[in-house]
Amino acid sequence: MTGIETQTRSVVVERDTPFPPEKVWRALTQPHLIEAWLMKNDFEPVAGRRFSLTADWGVVDCSVLEVEPNRTLSYTWVAMGVETTVTWTLTPSAGGTRLRMAQTGFRADQEQAYQGATIGWRRFFTALEEVLARPG
Repeated sequence: MTGIETQTRSVVVERDTPFPPEKVWRALTQPHLIEAWLMKNDFEPVAGRRFSLTADWGVVDCSVLEVEPNRTLSYTWVAMGVETTVTWTLTPSAGGTRLRMAQTGFRADQEQAYQGATIGWRRFFTALEEVLARPG
C-alpha cells in the first residue's frame, strides 16, 4: 500500500415529498420534530453550534457546519469512533420538495457503520415522511 487510504463511501437517500421546502425544513430543524423521526436532541440551526443526538444505543456528537434555510443543512456526525458528515439538500419541485441526504466519509474499514447507516437512514426517512404527513 502506498500513501494513505483516502477513498471513502457515502450513504445517499433521495426522495420526492409532496410537501413544500418550508415544512420539510421545520422537520429537519425543530428539536421536537427531529425527536419524532430521528432521536432526542438539543439541535439549533446555527453554524458552529454543537449538539447531541441521543438514542438507546448511545450518543451522536454533532456540530452544525452549514445552514441555508429551506435549502441546505450540514453537520458532523461522530458516533462509536466513526466521523462522518450529514448534508441535507432541499430542492423545490413541481410536486413539493426533492429531499436528498448524504452521509459522507465512511472509510473502507468501517463496513459495519456503513451498513448500519444504510439501513438506519431508510428507517429515518420513513419516520420523517410520517412526521411530514401530520397536519400543520
